Amino acid sequence: MNIKVVRGNPTPEELAAALAVVRARAAAAAATPPGAPSPRDSWADPARLAGRRVPQPGPTSWSRTYWPA
Repeated sequence: MNIKVVRGNPTPEELAAALAVVRARAAAAAATPPGAPSPRDSWADPARLAGRRVPQPGPTSWSRTYWPA
């Protein structure tokens, strides 16, 4: 892995901190298997709609999408 400082003049401490972050992210990405599903975001979790009445399609359904049921 080659990293090049394009602009500025970082101190050795700043450069070490930036490299530590890059290496930690690379290690985390390498630790997950290639076919493993990523953790599901809470917005994509269908369980958050459990117990809520989902609006049915119709001419005024857009007005019911924001207000809690």
